Order: sequence, then structure tokens, then C-alpha cells
Amino acid sequence: MRLRKLIAPVLTLAAVGGLAAAGYTTRDRWVPHVFPGKPAARSGDGHGHAEGDGHDHAGHAHDHTDRVKLSPQAQANLGLDKDGAVEPLTPQEYWRRLTIPGVVVDRPGESDRGVTSRVTGIVTEIKARPGDTVKAGEPLFTVQLVSEFLQATQTDLARTSKELAAAMTRRDRTSKLVAAGTKPGQELIDEENTVRRLSTQVQGFRRQLLVFGLTPDQVDKAERGDVVTEATVTAPAGPPTSPNLVSAPPGSAGEKPADLLYEVQELKVQLGEQVQAGQTLCLLANHQRLFVEGRAFKSEATALAEAAEKKVPVEAEFADEPPGSWPTPAGPLLVHHLSNQVDPQTRTFAFYLPLENQSRTFTRDGKTYFVWRFRPGQRVRLKVPVEKLGDGVLVVPAGAVVREGPEAFVFVQSGDTFRRRPVRVLYEDRNEVVLASDITISAGQFVVRTPAAALNRALKAAAGGEGGGHDHHGHSHDH
Repeated sequence: MRLRKLIAPVLTLAAVGGLAAAGYTTRDRWVPHVFPGKPAARSGDGHGHAEGDGHDHAGHAHDHTDRVKLSPQAQANLGLDKDGAVEPLTPQEYWRRLTIPGVVVDRPGESDRGVTSRVTGIVTEIKARPGDTVKAGEPLFTVQLVSEFLQATQTDLARTSKELAAAMTRRDRTSKLVAAGTKPGQELIDEENTVRRLSTQVQGFRRQLLVFGLTPDQVDKAERGDVVTEATVTAPAGPPTSPNLVSAPPGSAGEKPADLLYEVQELKVQLGEQVQAGQTLCLLANHQRLFVEGRAFKSEATALAEAAEKKVPVEAEFADEPPGSWPTPAGPLLVHHLSNQVDPQTRTFAFYLPLENQSRTFTRDGKTYFVWRFRPGQRVRLKVPVEKLGDGVLVVPAGAVVREGPEAFVFVQSGDTFRRRPVRVLYEDRNEVVLASDITISAGQFVVRTPAAALNRALKAAAGGEGGGHDHHGHSHDH
């Protein structure tokens, strides 16, 4: 009994020693090597997983960290199922461009026009109001005449016209007597001189009345002795050098219908107001032809002058214009001329590009109204080509490129798989990126054009999260 009590502790110590020895021999398999001053190193795939740790990691293959496979639902969530989201790369010519702000402005002498009263009188009728559309020659105002000069001119015209008729009768009678030999030929000459003098006076009075705004019918009436007491002010005809101003009804740019249309922009008088000769009654507008005014710095003058001389097309982006809202796009613009004055406040100078406007019309209560596409005051972003970067470069939207430090990537689609490919950027601005065609990317490949950043996040998540640590099925491998 006493011998059994002595042997039991000895066996227990031996067993413990054996386990300790076995554990020491296998310590390299479960304890990382830690050296003074150095962190513990993990063997594995570089993502914190030990080799042979027995984890399947939900089927992730870490030798394909440059690609991600998306379900149809995921592609729809990223907008990849929309038209234009993925397009093949096409080599093209590309120019580096200056981006310059601009604004749509009226074209002086063509867009706006004032209508003035030619006589002194009282406005008794206003036939067109702001927003109305009128054709050239249509009545705008009726003005009651209060000018003594016009009254006297009408009286003189009627009297002289009667004298002319009597002189022509005498001349014809004298002509017959001279032919019969009963009167000398000198009397016929005197009668003919009298007829010419009175005819000249009648034509002079008629021209005066026409200049003061009376219509030819009203002048004929005054010549017959009926005094005209009111004048009609009509919409003026367009400049003969601007045939493109005709627009009735305007359809697309460049269309030239028969009648010149004006829009009443502003009234300057009220009903019953007395106006003087030369006073403005209203302002008319025809925005068929406009200017885009750009504001550039003096350092950009050389490039703009070359663009104007070589007739280089300038691209324009108009603010607040939804895509596809008009049937025909605004074509490329050409620089018309450059201002030779610099604004002392902004230190910029102006340059101008002709703009052909487009419009729609609708009818209400028998009147036609305009809806113009481009309007004075509308903001514009101009892109002026200044340097050719190449003929076979690849151009993608700015959203198609994602960056990580100095590296730039795009995503190439192959079925449901999207592969990240490194690219070399030649030039970029806020809207476009120019890529070199090399071994990593080439023409014909289908490249995602918009959500590259979202795809990059999806790629990182598939590879184990953006932070680089893996959390498959909630298991933490930082034991």
C-alpha cells in the first residue's frame, strides 16, 4: 500500500514531462517566430490566411484578384445594363482643348429692334402685347395725329393735286390749238412746265406723308381731300442682308420659311399716352441668329486667333439643357471675331461665335407663340482645340477610369466578368480621359464607361474587403 502511494506521483510527473516534450517539438507549427524588434510574420497568401489552415474561404480564388463576376441584378444596380454603359474602344483623333466659359448674347443689329413713332400723337390702340408674335408689316399701334405740320401737308397735297389736274387739262387743250396753228408753240411749252412743277410738288407732299408713317392708301385718301387723323405703326421689315431671320414657323436650324416673325419683347408706352416723333413704342425680338460670347485670358489669344483663322470647329455645352430635348443638335461653332479690348476688372477679352437658333411654336387663342432653344443669358462651356494628341488614341469618359496612387485602371467586360486592366493616361480633363493603346488595353475591347469606382469597390469586396482583411462567414483569422 505504501509502495503504491510512492509510485503514483512518479508516473504523473513522467506523463506531464512527456506532454511538454511533445509540445516543444511541435511548437513551430502553432507559435509564430518572434524576434526582438520585429513583428510576428505570417506565412500564407498575403491576406492574413495561414497556408493549409483548412478554410475554403467561400470559394474565393486569390489568383484572380483583378476580376469580379457580377450577377444580372448587381449589373442592373450599377447601371451596367443601360445603353452606352459598356462600349467598345475605337481609335480616334483627339485634340487637347481649352475650356472657356461663355454666354449666349443677342447679335447687335439683328436680334432686337426698337419700333418708334414717326409722328407726334396720342396712342389710341395697342394691337400687340409682350409675348405676341407678329409678322413684318402687321399693325402694332394706332396713333391719333396732333401735328399741325401733317395737317398742313395733307391740305397742301389736296390743293396741289387739284391744280395739277387743271394744269393738265389746259395743256391738253393748248396742245390741240398749237397743232391747229391757232396758238403759238411757246404757250404749249409754258403749260408743260406748269404741269411738271405741280407734279413735283405733289410727289414731294406724298413722300413727306409716307415718311411720317402714313400708308400709301392713307396718302391717296389725303390727296383726294379726305384728311387722315390717325396713323398706324407696323412691324418693320427685316434687314435685306439677313435672310436667315425669316422664320414662320421655324422648325430646325437653317430652315427659311416665307415670313419674318418678331416677338413683342417689351412695351414702352401706355394707352392714351402722348408720344413725340422718334419716341420708342416697343421692342421686338427675333432670336433666330445669336452670338456666343466667350471670355478668355490674354494668354489664350494666340490659340483663339489660330482657331478663327483655320476655321477650327469649337464644341459648345449649353447649361440646363436635357439631352435629346431638341430634334437636332447644335452643330460645331466657328470663331467669328475677337475683341481687341481687355476688361480691366476681369482681365479677360471677349470673342464671338455665330449661333443659329432653333425654336418651336404653339398657338393659343389664334395667336402664335415662340419657344426658343437658346436664349440670351444662357451659360455655355466652350471647348477650343489647341493641340493634336494623336490619331489612334482611345478616349473614355472620366468616370471610366479609377485611380489607386499613381496607377490608373479601367474595367473590361467579358460576359458577366469584369476585369481590371491598368492603362496609361496621356491626357485628362473633367469630362474625358485619353488612353494610350498598348498591350494592356486596345481597340475593340468593351470597356465600362461610367461606374468604374463602384466596380473597383465590388472587386475589393470580393477579394476580402476594402481594408484588406478577410471576414468570410464571420470567421476572424487574426487568432
